[in-house]
Amino acid sequence: MDLKINTQRFTADQKLTELIEEKVQKLNTFHDKIVSVDVFLRLDNVVHNIKDKVSEIKLHTPGKTFFVKHESKTFEESFDHCFQSMTKQVKRHKEKVAATH
Repeated sequence: MDLKINTQRFTADQKLTELIEEKVQKLNTFHDKIVSVDVFLRLDNVVHNIKDKVSEIKLHTPGKTFFVKHESKTFEESFDHCFQSMTKQVKRHKEKVAATH
């Protein structure tokens, strides 16, 4: 699995990137054919001094792409919410595919 962490308008610290890498590796337990995962982190509304932290996860599998997005006051919180949503999507898809075969 290929993991890319993209940041916009800031530089992610080591602690945040390690958290993301650790959690993304757990996705392999839910789907064994993950090709790549793109994580996007950005600061929103910088002009107005309301710095919401936006996290997006795009997960690619053969024939299907999953996407989630969430914003909150910290990157850890927004990424955790995205990760939970992504886990639900992947599990639901895997159950759906298993039911049809």
